[in-house]
Amino acid sequence: MLKDAGRVLSVGCGSGLFEKILRDERGIDIRNGIEPSEGMAAIARNRGMDVTVAKAEDADFGTNDYDTILFNGTPSYIAPLAEVIAKAFATLPEGGRIILIDVPKESSYGILYNLAKALGTWDHPLLEGAYPANPYPIEFVNAANWRTTAEKIQMLTDAGFTGLEFTQTLTAHPLNSNLVEEQPIEGYGSGDYVAITAYKPSKI
Repeated sequence: MLKDAGRVLSVGCGSGLFEKILRDERGIDIRNGIEPSEGMAAIARNRGMDVTVAKAEDADFGTNDYDTILFNGTPSYIAPLAEVIAKAFATLPEGGRIILIDVPKESSYGILYNLAKALGTWDHPLLEGAYPANPYPIEFVNAANWRTTAEKIQMLTDAGFTGLEFTQTLTAHPLNSNLVEEQPIEGYGSGDYVAITAYKPSKI
C-alpha cells in the first residue's frame, strides 16, 4: 500500500515504532507525523520523526505538502472521521492517496472488542475462553469507535476519493492470530485488520 507513496504524513503516529520498522526493514521513509499525546510524540521524535502534537481534526495537513496521508490503526479513535477524510481530500494533490487501516466493526476482533466494551471488562463469563491471553487494554477498547468497512467506503467516496483498493490480514480467530505470521492478502471480508487505499482523481 505504501509503494511509491512519495511524501507521507502519518496521522496518529504514536511512538513512531511502525514508521521506524518501515524505514529500517522496508526502506519506506516516513518522517512526518501528527500525534495528540505529548509523551508519544517525544518518543517518535527520538526515533527520527518530525511530529506535530494535535488531534487529527485540529491538525494542519498542509496543501499539496504530502502525496500520501496514512491513518494506521487510528480511524477508530477519530470521532469526526468523515470530516478528517474530507480534509485529507482537500489537501492532497491530484493522484494523492489516503490509507485507512484498522479493525473493521464487522470482523471477529471488532465484534469481540465491542462486546468487551459493552461489558466494560474482559473479565466476564461471556468472554471467558474467547479472547487472546494478552487482550487489547480495556481502556483503549472503551475509547474506540469501530466502523464497518462499508461505512469507511461511503466516507471515502462521499469525500471524492476513487480507485479504492483493499488489503487484509489477521484471518485466524483472535484466539490463534498470534500463533502464526500472516502475509497480507487482497480484499476484505475475511481479515480482522484491513487497509483501504483511495486516490484523489485528476481533474478532467
